Amino acid sequence: MNNLLDPAILFFVFGMTAGLLRSNLEVPPQIARFLSLYLLMSVGLKGGFSLAHAGFGPQVVASLGAAMALSLLVPALGYLLLRRLLSRFDAAAVAATYGSVSATTFITATQYLQTQGIDFGGHMAVALVLMESPAILMAMALASWARRQEALGAAAHGQATAAGPSIGHVVREAFTDGANLLLLGSLAIGFVTGDQGKAMMEPFSGALFKGMLALFLLDLGLLVARQLPALRTVHPALLLYGVCGPLVHGLIAMGLAAVLHLGAGDAILLVVLAASSSYIVVPAVLRHAIPEAKPGLYLGLSLAVTFVFNILIGIPLYAGVVQRVWG
Repeated sequence: MNNLLDPAILFFVFGMTAGLLRSNLEVPPQIARFLSLYLLMSVGLKGGFSLAHAGFGPQVVASLGAAMALSLLVPALGYLLLRRLLSRFDAAAVAATYGSVSATTFITATQYLQTQGIDFGGHMAVALVLMESPAILMAMALASWARRQEALGAAAHGQATAAGPSIGHVVREAFTDGANLLLLGSLAIGFVTGDQGKAMMEPFSGALFKGMLALFLLDLGLLVARQLPALRTVHPALLLYGVCGPLVHGLIAMGLAAVLHLGAGDAILLVVLAASSSYIVVPAVLRHAIPEAKPGLYLGLSLAVTFVFNILIGIPLYAGVVQRVWG
């Protein structure tokens, strides 16, 4: 209930409500784009400033190693399970969406931890960057394999199949995506400039951040309301995966964090990253990388199910469980 009483979260709920009521309320696309850029720059700079202050120690290396392991394990497990319900292409796309991460969920979680007075390392912003692309590359490999299987079957019947986009093109698009690149660049700038840069860039790390986040979540609430009708045709088992999948992924992350003796704040953010799903970067790349997959399926599940669950219930749930286990 305390999380729901956060003004930023309430603006998200208000946006969903306004969208469901079919109000003409909207955040202009240019403003929404600006808010996205601001938040990415802010979290990158904050991570860089913190990393410059703390340096690279054993805890940092352990956290980043765990993040990389999760970025490969989560989409692999997801594909094996989803393949029972979906085509190869749809299973690969959904697995990639849930194997990647949501920057907005991460930003909301950091704001929640700050409100609760829970310390965490700025290097977790590096983990956010590292976990963005591996799932995309894995999905590309699975889709390429599926196309070869179809091509072999078509060749046996004397039919021709259309070739998908080149792997090199999609790899470049995954690693040079604007959001990913801005986050990485901001983190590097924050690391290089340190405390001096932090003082100069106060608008990106001060009180203004909270208001920008609230306005961005209002826009996301409106967007979620527009995605909800597409879920009417989704198999109930997939809707269940949209909630239970992140819980399982978060439990795996918690186990890794316990084995590596990470601090409570870092463990919570690792769980949040593992339990989140991408609804911006991955869907944008997959539209070109796996055109055979249904965008409404993986975007709808990620945004209208998992994101809503994490924002309203998941973040305080993960934080509470980790704090209880960590003592």
